[in-house]
Amino acid sequence: MRAVWLKEFGGPEVLVASDTPDPVAGPGQALVEVAFANITFVETQFRAGGFGPFKAELPMIPGNGVGGVVVAVGEGADDRLVGTRVVCGTGGSGGYAELAAVDAAGLIEVPDDVALDTAVALLADGRTAMWLLRTAALRPGERVLVEAAAGGVGGLLVQLARAAGATVIAAAGGAHKVGVARDLGADVAVDYRQADWTDRVRETGGGVDVVFDGVGGAIGRSAFDLLERRGRMLSFGMASGQWTGVSEEEATDRDVVLLRGAQLTPEASRAFTADALAETAAGRLRPTIGQRFPLERAADAHAAIQSRATVGKTLLVTGRSPSAGNPLDGA
Repeated sequence: MRAVWLKEFGGPEVLVASDTPDPVAGPGQALVEVAFANITFVETQFRAGGFGPFKAELPMIPGNGVGGVVVAVGEGADDRLVGTRVVCGTGGSGGYAELAAVDAAGLIEVPDDVALDTAVALLADGRTAMWLLRTAALRPGERVLVEAAAGGVGGLLVQLARAAGATVIAAAGGAHKVGVARDLGADVAVDYRQADWTDRVRETGGGVDVVFDGVGGAIGRSAFDLLERRGRMLSFGMASGQWTGVSEEEATDRDVVLLRGAQLTPEASRAFTADALAETAAGRLRPTIGQRFPLERAADAHAAIQSRATVGKTLLVTGRSPSAGNPLDGA
Protein backbone atom coordinates (compact mmCIF):
# COMPACT_ATOMS: atom_id res chain seq x y z
CA MET A 1 0.00 0.00 0.00
CA ARG A 2 0.96 3.66 -0.20
CA ALA A 3 1.40 5.52 3.06
CA VAL A 4 2.80 8.84 4.26
CA TRP A 5 5.65 8.67 6.75
CA LEU A 6 6.87 11.10 9.40
CA LYS A 7 10.49 10.27 10.21
CA GLU A 8 11.50 13.56 11.82
CA PHE A 9 9.68 16.60 13.14
CA GLY A 10 9.79 19.70 10.97
CA GLY A 11 8.08 21.55 8.16
CA PRO A 12 5.43 20.03 5.88
CA GLU A 13 8.16 18.66 3.61
CA VAL A 14 9.03 15.97 6.19
CA LEU A 15 5.85 14.13 5.19
CA VAL A 16 6.91 11.69 2.49
CA ALA A 17 4.81 9.02 0.74
CA SER A 18 6.28 5.60 0.02
CA ASP A 19 5.36 1.97 -0.57
CA THR A 20 4.70 0.23 2.73
CA PRO A 21 3.76 -3.34 3.70
CA ASP A 22 0.03 -3.81 4.21
CA PRO A 23 -1.04 -3.87 7.87
CA VAL A 24 -2.82 -6.93 9.26
CA ALA A 25 -5.82 -6.84 11.57
CA GLY A 26 -4.73 -8.11 14.98
CA PRO A 27 -6.96 -9.45 17.76
CA GLY A 28 -9.98 -7.20 18.22
CA GLN A 29 -9.04 -5.10 15.21
CA ALA A 30 -10.59 -4.33 11.84
CA LEU A 31 -8.71 -3.57 8.62
CA VAL A 32 -10.20 -0.54 6.87
CA GLU A 33 -9.65 0.23 3.20
CA VAL A 34 -9.25 3.98 3.55
CA ALA A 35 -10.99 6.27 1.09
CA PHE A 36 -10.49 9.54 2.98
CA ALA A 37 -8.24 10.61 5.85
CA ASN A 38 -9.03 13.47 8.18
CA ILE A 39 -6.50 16.23 8.85
CA THR A 40 -6.71 18.52 11.88
CA PHE A 41 -4.74 21.60 12.87
CA VAL A 42 -3.40 19.68 15.87
CA GLU A 43 -1.80 17.20 13.47
CA THR A 44 0.19 20.01 11.84
CA GLN A 45 1.45 21.05 15.27
CA PHE A 46 2.42 17.48 16.09
CA ARG A 47 4.28 17.14 12.78
CA ALA A 48 6.17 20.36 13.46
CA GLY A 49 7.46 19.50 16.90
CA GLY A 50 5.66 16.63 18.58
CA PHE A 51 3.12 18.90 20.29
CA GLY A 52 -0.33 17.52 20.99
CA PRO A 53 -2.23 14.64 22.54
CA PHE A 54 -0.64 11.93 20.40
CA LYS A 55 1.95 9.64 21.93
CA ALA A 56 3.99 8.07 19.16
CA GLU A 57 7.60 7.28 18.37
CA LEU A 58 9.21 8.16 15.06
CA PRO A 59 9.22 6.92 12.39
CA MET A 60 5.45 6.68 12.12
CA ILE A 61 2.52 7.01 9.76
CA PRO A 62 0.56 10.01 11.09
CA GLY A 63 -3.18 10.50 10.91
CA ASN A 64 -5.84 10.21 13.59
CA GLY A 65 -9.05 9.59 11.63
CA VAL A 66 -10.17 7.68 8.54
CA GLY A 67 -13.23 6.66 6.62
CA GLY A 68 -13.64 3.69 4.35
CA VAL A 69 -14.84 0.10 4.19
CA VAL A 70 -13.93 -2.80 6.47
CA VAL A 71 -12.17 -5.46 4.39
CA ALA A 72 -11.03 -7.88 7.13
CA VAL A 73 -11.22 -8.42 10.87
CA GLY A 74 -8.90 -9.99 13.39
CA GLU A 75 -9.53 -12.65 15.98
CA GLY A 76 -12.36 -11.75 18.34
CA ALA A 77 -13.87 -9.07 16.08
CA ASP A 78 -17.30 -9.51 14.48
CA ASP A 79 -16.87 -10.73 10.91
CA ARG A 80 -20.20 -9.14 10.02
CA LEU A 81 -18.30 -5.84 9.98
CA VAL A 82 -16.70 -6.77 6.66
CA GLY A 83 -18.19 -4.65 3.90
CA THR A 84 -19.45 -1.96 6.28
CA ARG A 85 -18.80 1.72 5.58
CA VAL A 86 -17.24 3.24 8.68
CA VAL A 87 -15.39 6.16 10.17
CA CYS A 88 -13.07 5.80 13.13
CA GLY A 89 -10.16 7.21 15.05
CA THR A 90 -6.79 5.49 14.82
CA GLY A 91 -5.34 6.38 18.20
CA GLY A 92 -3.04 8.99 16.72
CA SER A 93 -1.19 7.09 13.99
CA GLY A 94 -1.76 5.10 10.83
CA GLY A 95 -4.37 7.29 9.13
CA TYR A 96 -2.40 8.65 6.17
CA ALA A 97 -2.46 5.34 4.33
CA GLU A 98 -4.51 3.20 1.96
CA LEU A 99 -5.16 0.62 4.69
CA ALA A 100 -5.46 1.09 8.45
CA ALA A 101 -5.75 -1.49 11.23
CA VAL A 102 -7.98 -0.02 13.96
CA ASP A 103 -9.82 -1.03 17.11
CA ALA A 104 -13.01 -2.71 15.91
CA ALA A 105 -14.87 -1.49 19.01
CA GLY A 106 -14.25 2.11 17.92
CA LEU A 107 -15.88 1.84 14.50
CA ILE A 108 -18.84 4.10 13.74
CA GLU A 109 -21.10 2.96 10.93
CA VAL A 110 -21.91 5.62 8.34
CA PRO A 111 -25.64 6.08 7.62
CA ASP A 112 -26.72 5.14 4.09
CA ASP A 113 -27.69 8.74 3.30
CA VAL A 114 -24.27 10.18 4.23
CA ALA A 115 -21.27 10.11 1.88
CA LEU A 116 -17.97 8.85 3.23
CA ASP A 117 -16.16 12.12 2.64
CA THR A 118 -18.88 13.99 4.52
CA ALA A 119 -18.67 11.46 7.36
CA VAL A 120 -14.89 11.86 7.64
CA ALA A 121 -15.29 15.64 7.69
CA LEU A 122 -17.54 15.17 10.73
CA LEU A 123 -15.34 12.65 12.54
CA ALA A 124 -13.36 15.08 14.72
CA ASP A 125 -15.15 18.35 14.04
CA GLY A 126 -18.65 16.95 14.39
CA ARG A 127 -18.12 15.48 17.83
CA THR A 128 -16.39 18.68 18.99
CA ALA A 129 -19.19 20.90 17.72
CA MET A 130 -21.94 18.70 19.21
CA TRP A 131 -20.17 18.63 22.58
CA LEU A 132 -19.68 22.40 22.58
CA LEU A 133 -23.31 23.02 21.72
CA ARG A 134 -24.62 20.72 24.48
CA THR A 135 -22.17 22.06 27.06
CA ALA A 136 -23.03 25.69 26.30
CA ALA A 137 -26.73 24.95 26.89
CA LEU A 138 -27.83 27.65 24.47
CA ARG A 139 -31.16 29.33 25.02
CA PRO A 140 -33.28 30.76 22.19
CA GLY A 141 -32.58 34.42 21.64
CA GLU A 142 -29.06 34.41 23.07
CA ARG A 143 -26.29 36.12 21.12
CA VAL A 144 -23.49 33.71 20.23
CA LEU A 145 -20.07 34.60 18.83
CA VAL A 146 -18.32 31.89 16.81
CA GLU A 147 -14.63 32.48 16.12
CA ALA A 148 -12.94 30.81 13.14
CA ALA A 149 -16.47 30.51 11.79
CA ALA A 150 -15.36 29.33 8.34
CA GLY A 151 -13.31 26.48 9.80
CA GLY A 152 -14.33 22.87 10.27
CA VAL A 153 -15.71 23.18 13.80
CA GLY A 154 -16.73 26.82 13.46
CA GLY A 155 -18.85 26.23 10.38
CA LEU A 156 -20.76 23.46 12.15
CA LEU A 157 -21.27 25.65 15.22
CA VAL A 158 -22.77 28.41 13.10
CA GLN A 159 -25.40 25.97 11.84
CA LEU A 160 -26.07 24.29 15.18
CA ALA A 161 -26.35 27.55 17.13
CA ARG A 162 -28.69 29.01 14.53
CA ALA A 163 -30.87 25.87 14.69
CA ALA A 164 -30.96 26.23 18.50
CA GLY A 165 -32.60 29.65 18.11
CA ALA A 166 -29.55 31.80 18.86
CA THR A 167 -28.50 34.95 17.05
CA VAL A 168 -25.16 33.97 15.52
CA ILE A 169 -22.28 36.39 15.06
CA ALA A 170 -19.52 34.82 12.97
CA ALA A 171 -15.94 36.07 13.19
CA ALA A 172 -13.49 34.94 10.51
CA GLY A 173 -10.23 36.09 8.95
CA GLY A 174 -10.61 37.73 5.54
CA ALA A 175 -13.45 38.66 3.22
CA HIS A 176 -13.77 35.22 1.62
CA LYS A 177 -14.09 33.42 4.94
CA VAL A 178 -16.57 36.02 6.19
CA GLY A 179 -18.68 35.27 3.13
CA VAL A 180 -18.49 31.53 3.79
CA ALA A 181 -19.71 32.03 7.35
CA ARG A 182 -22.56 34.22 6.15
CA ASP A 183 -23.59 31.58 3.61
CA LEU A 184 -23.69 28.99 6.43
CA GLY A 185 -26.39 31.01 8.14
CA ALA A 186 -24.68 33.55 10.38
CA ASP A 187 -26.89 36.54 11.20
CA VAL A 188 -23.84 38.80 11.39
CA ALA A 189 -20.37 38.16 9.99
CA VAL A 190 -17.28 40.23 10.76
CA ASP A 191 -13.60 40.11 9.80
CA TYR A 192 -11.49 39.81 12.94
CA ARG A 193 -8.46 41.03 11.01
CA GLN A 194 -10.05 44.49 11.12
CA ALA A 195 -9.11 46.55 14.17
CA ASP A 196 -12.69 47.62 14.83
CA TRP A 197 -14.29 44.17 14.61
CA THR A 198 -15.51 44.20 18.21
CA ASP A 199 -17.11 47.61 17.66
CA ARG A 200 -19.00 46.17 14.71
CA VAL A 201 -20.26 43.32 16.89
CA ARG A 202 -21.54 45.75 19.53
CA GLU A 203 -23.23 47.88 16.88
CA THR A 204 -25.42 44.90 15.94
CA GLY A 205 -26.97 44.56 19.39
CA GLY A 206 -24.42 44.91 22.18
CA GLY A 207 -22.34 42.19 23.79
CA VAL A 208 -22.72 38.43 23.54
CA ASP A 209 -23.87 35.67 25.85
CA VAL A 210 -21.67 32.85 24.56
CA VAL A 211 -18.27 32.74 22.87
CA PHE A 212 -17.05 29.66 21.01
CA ASP A 213 -13.33 30.40 20.97
CA GLY A 214 -11.41 28.61 18.25
CA VAL A 215 -8.59 31.14 17.77
CA GLY A 216 -7.25 32.10 21.20
CA GLY A 217 -4.58 34.75 21.63
CA ALA A 218 -5.55 38.38 21.12
CA ILE A 219 -8.72 37.47 19.19
CA GLY A 220 -9.92 35.29 22.03
CA ARG A 221 -9.13 38.02 24.53
CA SER A 222 -11.17 40.57 22.55
CA ALA A 223 -14.02 38.08 22.34
CA PHE A 224 -13.95 37.62 26.13
CA ASP A 225 -14.32 41.38 26.52
CA LEU A 226 -17.54 41.19 24.49
CA LEU A 227 -19.18 38.81 26.96
CA GLU A 228 -22.05 40.03 29.09
CA ARG A 229 -22.20 39.14 32.77
CA ARG A 230 -23.09 35.48 33.37
CA GLY A 231 -21.77 34.66 29.91
CA ARG A 232 -19.98 31.48 28.86
CA MET A 233 -16.72 31.11 26.97
CA LEU A 234 -15.83 27.70 25.57
CA SER A 235 -12.34 27.46 24.06
CA PHE A 236 -11.82 24.59 21.62
CA GLY A 237 -8.81 25.68 19.58
CA MET A 238 -5.83 27.99 19.33
CA ALA A 239 -5.35 28.79 15.68
CA SER A 240 -3.34 31.81 16.82
CA GLY A 241 -0.80 29.48 18.44
CA GLN A 242 -1.86 30.05 22.02
CA TRP A 243 -4.89 29.73 24.26
CA THR A 244 -6.82 32.82 25.26
CA GLY A 245 -5.11 34.47 28.22
CA VAL A 246 -7.98 34.96 30.63
CA SER A 247 -7.54 34.06 34.28
CA GLU A 248 -10.12 32.38 36.48
CA GLU A 249 -10.07 35.50 38.66
CA GLU A 250 -11.03 37.73 35.73
CA ALA A 251 -13.80 35.37 34.76
CA THR A 252 -15.13 35.26 38.33
CA ASP A 253 -15.13 39.07 38.52
CA ARG A 254 -17.27 39.16 35.38
CA ASP A 255 -19.38 36.17 36.51
CA VAL A 256 -18.29 34.36 33.33
CA VAL A 257 -17.92 30.60 33.02
CA LEU A 258 -14.71 29.48 31.29
CA LEU A 259 -14.21 26.05 29.75
CA ARG A 260 -11.13 25.03 27.75
CA GLY A 261 -10.88 21.84 25.71
CA ALA A 262 -12.99 18.71 25.72
CA GLN A 263 -12.09 15.75 27.88
CA LEU A 264 -14.30 13.08 26.34
CA THR A 265 -14.31 9.37 26.98
CA PRO A 266 -14.05 7.15 23.89
CA GLU A 267 -17.72 6.24 24.37
CA ALA A 268 -18.77 9.90 24.51
CA SER A 269 -16.66 10.73 21.46
CA ARG A 270 -18.36 8.01 19.43
CA ALA A 271 -21.79 9.09 20.66
CA PHE A 272 -21.24 12.73 19.69
CA THR A 273 -19.89 11.70 16.28
CA ALA A 274 -22.92 9.47 15.72
CA ASP A 275 -25.17 12.39 16.68
CA ALA A 276 -23.46 14.62 14.12
CA LEU A 277 -23.86 11.96 11.44
CA ALA A 278 -27.55 11.62 12.32
CA GLU A 279 -28.04 15.39 12.04
CA THR A 280 -26.39 15.31 8.63
CA ALA A 281 -28.48 12.36 7.46
CA ALA A 282 -31.57 14.34 8.47
CA GLY A 283 -30.42 17.32 6.41
CA ARG A 284 -29.85 19.64 9.38
CA LEU A 285 -26.04 19.81 9.34
CA ARG A 286 -23.60 20.21 6.46
CA PRO A 287 -19.82 20.21 6.81
CA THR A 288 -17.83 22.36 4.41
CA ILE A 289 -15.10 20.38 2.65
CA GLY A 290 -12.95 23.17 1.32
CA GLN A 291 -9.90 21.24 0.13
CA ARG A 292 -9.02 17.73 -1.00
CA PHE A 293 -5.47 16.56 -1.56
CA PRO A 294 -4.22 13.24 -2.93
CA LEU A 295 -2.48 11.11 -0.31
CA GLU A 296 0.85 11.75 -2.04
CA ARG A 297 0.44 15.48 -1.37
CA ALA A 298 -0.04 15.32 2.39
CA ALA A 299 2.78 17.85 2.73
CA ASP A 300 0.87 20.35 0.59
CA ALA A 301 -2.25 19.80 2.71
CA HIS A 302 -0.33 20.57 5.89
CA ALA A 303 1.23 23.65 4.31
CA ALA A 304 -2.19 24.96 3.27
CA ILE A 305 -3.60 24.50 6.77
CA GLN A 306 -0.58 26.17 8.37
CA SER A 307 -0.84 29.17 6.07
CA ARG A 308 -4.49 29.74 7.11
CA ALA A 309 -5.43 29.43 3.44
CA THR A 310 -8.01 26.70 4.01
CA VAL A 311 -11.77 26.92 4.43
CA GLY A 312 -13.76 24.28 6.28
CA LYS A 313 -12.34 20.78 6.30
CA THR A 314 -9.24 19.45 4.55
CA LEU A 315 -9.22 15.79 3.51
CA LEU A 316 -6.65 13.42 2.08
CA VAL A 317 -7.97 11.24 -0.74
CA THR A 318 -6.30 7.86 -1.19
CA GLY A 319 -7.78 7.05 -4.58
CA ARG A 320 -8.96 3.65 -3.35
CA SER A 321 -12.57 2.97 -4.42
CA PRO A 322 -14.69 1.85 -1.45
CA SER A 323 -15.26 -1.91 -1.66
CA ALA A 324 -18.93 -1.54 -0.75
CA GLY A 325 -19.89 0.99 -3.37
CA ASN A 326 -22.27 3.79 -2.46
CA PRO A 327 -23.34 6.33 -5.07
CA LEU A 328 -22.82 9.11 -2.56
CA ASP A 329 -19.18 8.34 -1.85
CA GLY A 330 -16.78 10.91 -3.17
CA ALA A 331 -19.64 13.17 -4.28
